[in-house]
Amino acid sequence: MLRTVIVDDEILARDLLRTLLIAHADIDVVAECRNGAEAIDYLKQHSVDLLFLDVEMPKVSGLDVVREIGPAHLPYTVFTTAFHEYAVSAFEVHAVDYVTKPVEEQRLELALSRVRERHRAKAAALTQEQIKHMLAALSNKAGQAYADRLLVKDGPREILLPVEHIDWIEAAEYYCCLHVGGQSYMIRETVTDLESRLDPQKFLRIHRSTIVRIDQIKEVFREGQGEGAVVLRTGLALKISRSGRQRIHARFLFE
Repeated sequence: MLRTVIVDDEILARDLLRTLLIAHADIDVVAECRNGAEAIDYLKQHSVDLLFLDVEMPKVSGLDVVREIGPAHLPYTVFTTAFHEYAVSAFEVHAVDYVTKPVEEQRLELALSRVRERHRAKAAALTQEQIKHMLAALSNKAGQAYADRLLVKDGPREILLPVEHIDWIEAAEYYCCLHVGGQSYMIRETVTDLESRLDPQKFLRIHRSTIVRIDQIKEVFREGQGEGAVVLRTGLALKISRSGRQRIHARFLFE
């Protein structure tokens, strides 16, 4: 089911589009916004899969909505417009499609087909992430050795730090900072190299510069359509990327 929002300043246009969409079992119209400002507020506070966005609205246009939310954080977007020339702008901001008003049923069907294709592709990408975790688990069971201790600097000496003591890891150029309770230790290794040495069943990369121990994750917050935060058992909130959210989703779906 695709959670869908209609944004249009004309009530008749909203009514027509809602009526056409009701006929599709996989479309759930969860909200209607009368202007761009309402749309921005709604998108920042709710999870949305599909957006029908009017281009020409007073004060805050459809393109203003895109600029405010950011193309990378938008749901699948279909522009509605009375003018074909807006098609170029639609595709410049990576819209799935555009339909001219008044919306015709056949043209809407084509737009929804394109949305469903994108949605299937996204689901397939998530499945690939699940397969990656499955293969990692199988490799580990087959005897692949991951580090159980790391040699780290502790003042003038070096110690062997058990990896199960690590709460999270922060990249610092060619070094990594290992956070252990209230202490931190430096290791001369990139975050990518270190990630490859850690058991993916116990550690997860949530951002290009951050790895967390999975059993330290308490909560995951979503902010808008993109990034959010992971809250550890200690109460510390760490920034999470869109791909990091997908890894967490895939990791726990696989379980």
